[in-house]
Amino acid sequence: MPWILLLVSLFCAPLQAASIPGITSDATPTQTSPEPDAAQKKAAYAALADVLENDQSRKELIDELRKAAATPPQEPVPGLTPPPVEEQKTVLENITEVSSRYGEELASRFAQLYRNITGSPHKAFNPQTFTNAATHFLMLAGLVFVFWLLVRFSVSPLYRKMGHWGRKKNRERSNWLQLPAMIVGAFIIDMLLLALTLFVGQLLSANLNAGNRTIAFQQSLFLNAFALIEFFKAILRLIFCPRFPELRPFRIQDETARYWHLRLSALSSLIGYGLLVAVPIISNQVNVQVGALANVAIMLFITVWALYLIFHNKKAIQEHLNHLADRSLAFFSLFIRAFAFIWHWIASAYFIVLFFFSLFDPGNSLKFMMGASLSSLGILSVAAFLSGVLSRWLNKTITLSPQVQRNYPELQKRLNGWLSASLKAARFLIVCATVLLLLNAWGLFDFWFWLTYGAGEKMVDIIIRIALILFFSAVGWTLLASIIENRLASDIHGRPLPSARTRTLLTLFRNALAVVISTITVMIVLSEIGVNIAPLLAGAGALGLAISFGSQTLVKDIITGIFIQFENGMNTGDLVTIGPLTGTVERMSIRSVGVRQDTGAYHIIPWSSITTFANFVRGIGSVVANYDVDRHESADKAGQALKDAVAELMEMEDIRGLIIGEPSFVGIVGLTNTAFTLRVTFTTLPLKQWTVRFALDSMVKKHFDLADVRAPVQTYQMLPATQPAMPQPPAEPTL
Repeated sequence: MPWILLLVSLFCAPLQAASIPGITSDATPTQTSPEPDAAQKKAAYAALADVLENDQSRKELIDELRKAAATPPQEPVPGLTPPPVEEQKTVLENITEVSSRYGEELASRFAQLYRNITGSPHKAFNPQTFTNAATHFLMLAGLVFVFWLLVRFSVSPLYRKMGHWGRKKNRERSNWLQLPAMIVGAFIIDMLLLALTLFVGQLLSANLNAGNRTIAFQQSLFLNAFALIEFFKAILRLIFCPRFPELRPFRIQDETARYWHLRLSALSSLIGYGLLVAVPIISNQVNVQVGALANVAIMLFITVWALYLIFHNKKAIQEHLNHLADRSLAFFSLFIRAFAFIWHWIASAYFIVLFFFSLFDPGNSLKFMMGASLSSLGILSVAAFLSGVLSRWLNKTITLSPQVQRNYPELQKRLNGWLSASLKAARFLIVCATVLLLLNAWGLFDFWFWLTYGAGEKMVDIIIRIALILFFSAVGWTLLASIIENRLASDIHGRPLPSARTRTLLTLFRNALAVVISTITVMIVLSEIGVNIAPLLAGAGALGLAISFGSQTLVKDIITGIFIQFENGMNTGDLVTIGPLTGTVERMSIRSVGVRQDTGAYHIIPWSSITTFANFVRGIGSVVANYDVDRHESADKAGQALKDAVAELMEMEDIRGLIIGEPSFVGIVGLTNTAFTLRVTFTTLPLKQWTVRFALDSMVKKHFDLADVRAPVQTYQMLPATQPAMPQPPAEPTL
């Protein structure tokens, strides 16, 4: 048994210390037995042989081994790892880090360029091979250029006829599409001729490469460069068109067009054939160092020449762009003026970036810059076209039929307002998308990844949701407001206008509806863009409670005004007396009423301050006329004169139409020491009682004078003095 334990300890302990399941490398280390020496190993081997020979001891050894295998491993001790501490950097530190990173990258690129010039392995120059390759290359280039010039010269009469016909049709305002079609057609013909020339060039290259791969490779370089450069020149011809001014899409003078076409074509030829043809051939046939130096020399010359052209023509181009902005739409004028202010800096940055790119990667830099430039031109062209279409639509208005305008007075104005706002929002989105696509074209922003997998997908979803919310809110408000306005207007069948009470209530309901729809729309839009509106709603409830306590008078005004309106107490245009004020109601809101006196004074009276009021426009008007006559006059004579005056008044047609029924003669209604009073009453139309009273007073004055009826005269009774009066001093004379 001790031998068995010794064997288990010798063979299992090192194994457990080396790789026991469940024990990780970062667990707490355990103590291990020391390594046995050679004598102990020999004794253990002999004991193992003895144990294996004995059946009982072999069984005990197997049991011990199974027990050791069934023993569970020790649980690892968990360790506490503190969270990593992120160092907060300032803005200046971030700028310094970015600058140092890009500075190191730029320095490494310059170091690599220096190693290419100085440390690249030299290649033995073989004049015979170079001459043979150059001969075949020049033969292909000459034949391609000759064929290209011939085919372009052969279609020159066609270009001239197309331009003449397009200009002739363009003078007719109804035929505006022919000239753009001819311009695009000329560009398509240029592309077809270029494709034909490349096809012929491929055939010539297959027969002029002498079965040499190097010559075939150089000729393929030339054909690729020729295709790229002539495509760019075709775009220049599309813009400037120096030989055929009739096909020129812009108003550019012939001299200016030839100037810029010649120089930009020369720049593109130097850049293309220099970087894509000359530099690779020199590096392959002569030396890598010479090719690198040639690349630097070519790009330095091109950059200096381009900067000279930019700043030499800076002022002229700026003036031309400003003149173009004056003739453009307001939306484009802003961008053109901004571009005129900074165009020289953009152009300078373009050629400087091209210079550095060509130093580090001559083969791919030009392709990248040309591709980015063409993509930018295409993006700007499409964006300008779409923005121009939207801008022209903004100047147009929707005109409804006279019948619809009569039934819905504000519908046309509201539809044009919504359309204008929608087009402006679409134009703003086009500008934003254009900026993102331009950044994507220059490799500064991955627009498609952002739109598909990044935050752009969420943003587009939010924009669509907000657009739908605003659309349905606008449609709902337009429908409801139009229905209310239809009730406020008369129709083509002569439907009478609603009463002043109805107009007031409908106007108040429309205003309340506008507030409700606007509030709900704003809340939903805020929730869509990620704003938690629960605190806003809670705050609005608390604020409403505070306002309700602090503005009890306002609430009282609103409630009182609503009940007065439902009771049809007064309406706009009524003549009312509110307290000491008498005037015409000009405005009624949910809080107050505006009254204009006959003196012109305008009073705003809160509803809550109105306890009682009189309305003179409720069904009828009444005239109660009292006339005082001298006590000594005959009552019959005075009464007959009054009846004659009323009879003549009733014969006046304009006054008779204002009187309802017949006048009522009451007779004598008052008697004093000096006079008696006669009364006559009339029932008139609302607000016509003063007209009838003024006419009646004139007639009464006329007939009282004819009948010699005197008005009461004030008399004084002189009583005798009870005692002699004291002599009074003479009064002083006065002036």
